Amino acid sequence: MRIALITEVPGPLRAAREDRYPAGPAGRSGALAAALAGLGAEVSVHGPESPGTGPGLRAFADQLARRWRRAAPDVVHAQSWPAGLAARAAGRGLDLPAVQTLHPVPSAQAQRGDARDADPIGVELALARTARAVLVGTSDAGSALCRFGVPRASIRIVPGGVDTTRFTPAGPAAPRGSRPRLLVVGGLADDPGPVTALRALPEVPEAELVIAGGPPASQLAADPGYQALMRLAGELGVAGRVSFTGQVSVAGMPALMRSADLLLNLGTDDEQGIVTVEAMACGVPVVAAETGLHADAVIHGTTGLLLPPGRPAALARRVRQLLASPMREGMAIAAASRAAERYSWARIGQETLAVYEGAARQASPVG
Repeated sequence: MRIALITEVPGPLRAAREDRYPAGPAGRSGALAAALAGLGAEVSVHGPESPGTGPGLRAFADQLARRWRRAAPDVVHAQSWPAGLAARAAGRGLDLPAVQTLHPVPSAQAQRGDARDADPIGVELALARTARAVLVGTSDAGSALCRFGVPRASIRIVPGGVDTTRFTPAGPAAPRGSRPRLLVVGGLADDPGPVTALRALPEVPEAELVIAGGPPASQLAADPGYQALMRLAGELGVAGRVSFTGQVSVAGMPALMRSADLLLNLGTDDEQGIVTVEAMACGVPVVAAETGLHADAVIHGTTGLLLPPGRPAALARRVRQLLASPMREGMAIAAASRAAERYSWARIGQETLAVYEGAARQASPVG
């Protein structure tokens, strides 16, 4: 099977972004392509020469059209709505089976109330309703698309994968002291996760909190998000038990995760859900918000715990219970097993290839 993966990430930027954590669209497309190639598919990854949805996207679509008229792929898989627009324009008249990935789904954008994010909702839904298959990463996202009128029969839940050769319990751990270590990975500004963790920390007096993310360590002092979190830590009297790593590379993240007793992933952004799975793959139990990919990945009470977001008092109680529980070691083993069995790229590649095969057999949708 010949697969064309279409991404909105410009070709010159893809290599530069490969080591950013968590992996963005470029990293996901590359990992999926490798998994599919390992299953015998012939895969090509295409991106525009420059960013944006204007003339550059039209030129990209024209380039794809010329290529496909010479040798058409069996399936075209667009990784975002701009990629979907380019793929549909390029494939006009060729009746190519179209598979569309949406992340985040339109409903998630609308619920955030950001008009800039809400603008493409109509485009996304038009692409979803006319695709032979629509891939989303979570069961919540699939239900949301159904509410927007996308046929349930075309929706497939296929999450992003994890590199289980890199994110594994075996391997070096970052240096740490004797205190139990709680780890938060994410943004520093406009991210509820670090704030909730900080507000819980006074009630977990024996633990330290490590916050990973944001700009490189050399630029932290000037970062407004870092400054706000440090002020909050000072007000709460926990500044001496909080440290910031700054930006961590993909290569450096597994060791940092292995150094933690618990990962706290308390935001509701689906893009952060992969952090939960990668920590599990490293054998780290997770306390996560009961939304999105967290809710799908974490088996409550077995591989970690799920909580309503924004509840620092409840978080503190759960963290104290887990740190004192002899079951935490069993949770670590179960977490690593769950991640490897459900979220390895080999498994995700198989599921995605099955979607392609089904799409190739279907007739084109009407509309």
